[in-house]
Amino acid sequence: MAKLVVTGGAGFLGYHICNRLKDKYDEFLVIDIDKFNSEEYPGHTKYLKLDIRDFGSLKSAIKGYDQVVHAAAALPLWNPKDIYTVNVDGTRNVLEAAIENNIKRVVFISSTAVYGVPKKHPIYENDPLIGVGPYGETKIKAEKICEEYREKGLIVPIIRPKTFIGTGRLGVFQILFDWVESNKKIPVIGNGENRYQLLEVQDLVDAIYLALTQAEEKANDTFNVGAKNTKPIKEYLQEFFDKVGSKSKVLTTPAPLVIFLLEIFWMLRISPLYKWVYGTAHKDSFVSIEKAEKVLGWSPKFTEAEALVNAFNWYKQHKNEIAGASGITHRVAWKQGILALIKKIM
Repeated sequence: MAKLVVTGGAGFLGYHICNRLKDKYDEFLVIDIDKFNSEEYPGHTKYLKLDIRDFGSLKSAIKGYDQVVHAAAALPLWNPKDIYTVNVDGTRNVLEAAIENNIKRVVFISSTAVYGVPKKHPIYENDPLIGVGPYGETKIKAEKICEEYREKGLIVPIIRPKTFIGTGRLGVFQILFDWVESNKKIPVIGNGENRYQLLEVQDLVDAIYLALTQAEEKANDTFNVGAKNTKPIKEYLQEFFDKVGSKSKVLTTPAPLVIFLLEIFWMLRISPLYKWVYGTAHKDSFVSIEKAEKVLGWSPKFTEAEALVNAFNWYKQHKNEIAGASGITHRVAWKQGILALIKKIM
């Protein structure tokens, strides 16, 4: 077995990588600037509080390791300068540190945000890249850097996951779960007929492992991953409500009006919903996963409704532990702001 570095490993995805692959690696090194709870990780996990923008320290830290999953990223709620330096400069640092330490393979976790809001679906890997906002734009720049390092001999599989959820996922989904547990109506932007693809994090980790282990001629490429056979959002939401025994119902809304209001709420910083969330939620957003299925041999096991059920059940079991905590990452609750007032009338 080998030793694996996971940048951003204290986050939601890193937690699942280490736990799902605990029998596949002799040692994990989690690199992150966030808090780390060793009790949540396998015993053979090491943690180093380190900013990937610090090249010298990063290069020394990953010496002696065999592979890297580069999942560290500044999320859309960060300020634009940090988004750029972490997502672009940090990615170059990780790849250069790997080269200099003779590490052969780095799996880069990108995002389907690189596609912007296309009109054609499904989206294929060779479709135009038009990022929305600093996050989407910097993910495109980071992918270009990955392509540069492929030319230098590094194996750099690029994974573009749809929004992924599962046990331990909070953030914007914690707001949804709070409302569902309270049997509130759940407003969707628009008529709910759009197909908005999600992904269970277990399926994502399986794709990452295949990218780490498949032969170079297969893995050294770019892959979309998401759930299969995505239903309209109002259908899988209602299926989710029914599976967890909630009396919640989907409430359709006039998209232009709701987006206008959410834009104002975001500008005033009284809502946690940023533009990528409210600007795309009423449109089709689903990718083709044929390439990952055919080339990597990957196949998702969970539907959107099943992934939501998994995340919701975890939330119910742990809500007392997370009460009162808040932040801007996917593993903590987000303050609802004005949404808490809207909840009362639903």
